[in-house]
Amino acid sequence: MPNPLKYNKKFDELNEEEKKLLELNKKTIADFVEQSSSISDVNYATRNAHAKTYAVAKGIFWIEPDIPESLQPFFDKEKFDLTIRFSNAQLKIKNSKKDIPAYGFAVQIKDENGVLLANYPLVNFPLFPIQSVSTFLKLFTAINQLYMKQWRSLFPMCIQMVKMIPSLFTGDMLRNIIKLIGKRNDFILSFDYYSVGAFRLGDQMIKIKLCPQSVDKNFGRKQKVKDSLKNYLQTSDFAADVLIQICHDLKDQPINRLNVEWKNAPFIKIGEVRINKNSLLDSHNCTTELLSFNPFESKIFFQPVGKIQKLRDEAYKVSVQTRRKINKLLHGKNG
Repeated sequence: MPNPLKYNKKFDELNEEEKKLLELNKKTIADFVEQSSSISDVNYATRNAHAKTYAVAKGIFWIEPDIPESLQPFFDKEKFDLTIRFSNAQLKIKNSKKDIPAYGFAVQIKDENGVLLANYPLVNFPLFPIQSVSTFLKLFTAINQLYMKQWRSLFPMCIQMVKMIPSLFTGDMLRNIIKLIGKRNDFILSFDYYSVGAFRLGDQMIKIKLCPQSVDKNFGRKQKVKDSLKNYLQTSDFAADVLIQICHDLKDQPINRLNVEWKNAPFIKIGEVRINKNSLLDSHNCTTELLSFNPFESKIFFQPVGKIQKLRDEAYKVSVQTRRKINKLLHGKNG
């Protein structure tokens, strides 16, 4: 296998226009979170993405005993403790029976002393449909404003949606869209989950894929997603393989083109995520709901890489700070 390409902070750098758009976007995120309890008709301030929590559970990350020697310094224990949040990508919480099949599987990894090592927000679609950072910022800003009933943002939102159309027409994107449509009614735990963007692993850069083991895709098909997930985790153990790809050539494994899959980078199994039955936490508890899965709170050598990923750093900070401020006013609690 070729030598891994080393991380360089230039992969993350924004230009001046992107920095200005980011500042505007941060303001709309704060405004959205401040109004989110009324937008979603709940009694707390929500996240500005993946707002709807299905369940939160404790798990274990078991390390593969024969992982490559170059990876062993990062996985020097037999197992690590996990907190896992299952969610839906929508900004607004709705109590509908049918949710769009855009699911989140956010993983928080801690050591035996309870010290945070890494946060990995994984989703059930491997690609991101926007290449341009400025298009993404303008679109996300307009969407936030629209949710706050600022109707003047409708036209700018449509313009940015038109601009993103070319990014949708890659072979990888079309193939995965068709695959998702075919699986739209499948059980949430039967999907594969992906990091989408790259992450550091020391000086290396990787992508992550989580593949469930032997989960019936038809489980709980007539139930709401939240109910079927809770029923499964109360009665069954769950296990999934954790695989990584390592970047060694930007042509085949681009860092800032998230609408194509990495090629010529074999998947390496590094361990398994396991959730024992009856490991659910109380998702209605304020402390649980307000857990942060910000990947930029990870140890520096596990943090995200890339320009779109860099935007998430600022967005997470604003969202968490605003949520904690509002929920302290509403409930007298931090978080």
